[in-house]
Amino acid sequence: QVQLVESGGGMVQAGDSLRLSCAASGRSFSTLVMGWFRQAPGKEREFVARIMWSASTTYYADSVKGRFTISRDNAKSTVYLQMNNLKPEDTAVYYCAVLKVGTLQGDYWGQGTQVTVSS
Repeated sequence: QVQLVESGGGMVQAGDSLRLSCAASGRSFSTLVMGWFRQAPGKEREFVARIMWSASTTYYADSVKGRFTISRDNAKSTVYLQMNNLKPEDTAVYYCAVLKVGTLQGDYWGQGTQVTVSS
């Protein structure tokens, strides 16, 4: 079992930045593939970003590429999502997840944190 706790959400204006954090416990963090997903009102949850065991290997959804950066600190068992140049369409509940190896599917999920971007 893995426990994930997100933090850092909030209400911002278009063009602002936010950094989300996700603290993990329960398993060796450095062995986990981590990801961020989001779910907007009335829409299905969608993939945002993934980071492999090696922090240099990342992958992004086209909608956030160039604006969002996923990173991890294995010593702190924490994964981050730096979100720059936020747009109203980024408004969603953001979820941290442990990914199943070789997939973009979540295996364990956090409770989510709300991000609201006003125009």
